Amino acid sequence: MTLSPYFEELHSAYRAEIDDLATDSEGKNVLAHRLQEKRSQFTQLMPMIAFAPEMVAPAFHGGVRFEEPKTLLLLASAEPEDFPGWDEIKECVSFAPWADALLPIVLAEAGGEQFLLTTVCLEFLLARENERGNVQRATVASSEDEQQEDGRDLDHGSLDDDEGLDGSGERRDGDRDDGDEEPDLDQAGADWMSEQGFDRRG
Repeated sequence: MTLSPYFEELHSAYRAEIDDLATDSEGKNVLAHRLQEKRSQFTQLMPMIAFAPEMVAPAFHGGVRFEEPKTLLLLASAEPEDFPGWDEIKECVSFAPWADALLPIVLAEAGGEQFLLTTVCLEFLLARENERGNVQRATVASSEDEQQEDGRDLDHGSLDDDEGLDGSGERRDGDRDDGDEEPDLDQAGADWMSEQGFDRRG
């Protein structure tokens, strides 16, 4: 995926803004509370959409669903002067009811469509990045589990291979293989044949 310079810069700034909103000075998770504050002050924040959209866009954080990712990938590669109209993109996304209520406020502003397109794309990029991170973490965890299982299998294998052997690798006295039993069987057979009146061979 190739980001336009516009979205490459804003994506980093938006991610940093969300991270900054997430915790307070004591390390507590306060993201939900701070996002609610953004939404309650949304009208007052409108002047910022022209020069700092990444500061206003968090009001929509978590409230956008993406129906056509391919279209949004194309949007992420565009500069604002090449943006499609909002009517072309709005069918590609859906909003939670509380986020949908913010749309009329934005669209009443000059530059509102550009801000909405920017916001939708920033949310898409962040969600995509988080999903990729989750997949990578799951892959690492799965690999570690497999390595642990392999280690246990090897340990069990070494015990099985050594079964019946003493510390020197020799078979213990109590264990005999089939080769040890053959002379006894031959002797017993010869004795029986002799008892029946047959000449002993050899």
